[in-house]
Amino acid sequence: MQRRAMRVLVTLLVFVLLKIPFVVAQPKLAVDFPNHTIKIIVSAPPGGGPDIASRIIGEKLRQMWNQPVVVENRPGNAGNVGAEAVALAEPDGYTLLAAQPSPLTINAALYKKLAFDPAAFEPIVVMTSLPNLLVVRPDFPANSVQELIAFSKANPGKLNFASQGIGTTPHLTGEQFARATGTQLVHVPYRGTAQAVNDIVAGHVDMMFLELSAAFELYKGGRAKILAAATKERVTALPSVPTLQELGLADFQSLTWNALAAPPKTPSSIVDKLNAAINEIFKMSEITARFAALNMQIVGGTPKQMTEFLKVETERWGEVIRAARITVN
Repeated sequence: MQRRAMRVLVTLLVFVLLKIPFVVAQPKLAVDFPNHTIKIIVSAPPGGGPDIASRIIGEKLRQMWNQPVVVENRPGNAGNVGAEAVALAEPDGYTLLAAQPSPLTINAALYKKLAFDPAAFEPIVVMTSLPNLLVVRPDFPANSVQELIAFSKANPGKLNFASQGIGTTPHLTGEQFARATGTQLVHVPYRGTAQAVNDIVAGHVDMMFLELSAAFELYKGGRAKILAAATKERVTALPSVPTLQELGLADFQSLTWNALAAPPKTPSSIVDKLNAAINEIFKMSEITARFAALNMQIVGGTPKQMTEFLKVETERWGEVIRAARITVN
């Protein structure tokens, strides 16, 4: 009788437990986030795209959550310095990475060894993007892409193009352009945008793929010519400028984008909370106006969409790097 009663009791206990809703306990960090200072490490110098976007977004996050948001610039080694710092940070949402394409999509193929895995970061959101434009010195003899290609083929190896350095998006875009058009271009790397732009204006270099915000100012001042946009559709600010795709270079696209990511293994609940807040900020009229004035296109979207975007970009630039046999020790 005792055994029988025990079996009945166990059966009833199991039945009761099955009726109780199963609740997964959320990590305390995720529930309380944020409750102190958030640091955004920018893997680029002050004044660049990820720096500007981070400061605009960071100020709004501070207001929304009543917690400090600090932006810290850690440029160097094509963005690897800042990326490594975030990769080693605690995965609690309080240290984030703001970066341009290099550390997240380019450097894995460019460098023989990295101290971090770009694919291991937790994507939060692509903040903004700027199209890259084909810019030539003001006295360049060609006034169209077709004329530029003809000039290059008539003078093989004499046409050069500037970039901010080996492995940067403008460098890889120039290599992609040479490959797509069958031209021979000489790469002239600089240490940053300012010196490269100065030499375009001064006529020391022939051409460069330059992001819209910088190219537009040169164009307005008559200090450079813009021959094409490396985009799918024409740039709103420059409706008369054709795209390279229109001119026959199928699928040719080059963007300078700015993204936000968290350290590897950051809980999805924290990533989702950051993503939702930033997308809410992007809906604010004052924010859309500020980015529009900077010629920066707001992107937004979900972490999943950013993951898919990074995959496409990684494949795109990896193919260019391998085809051109570009390496950095």
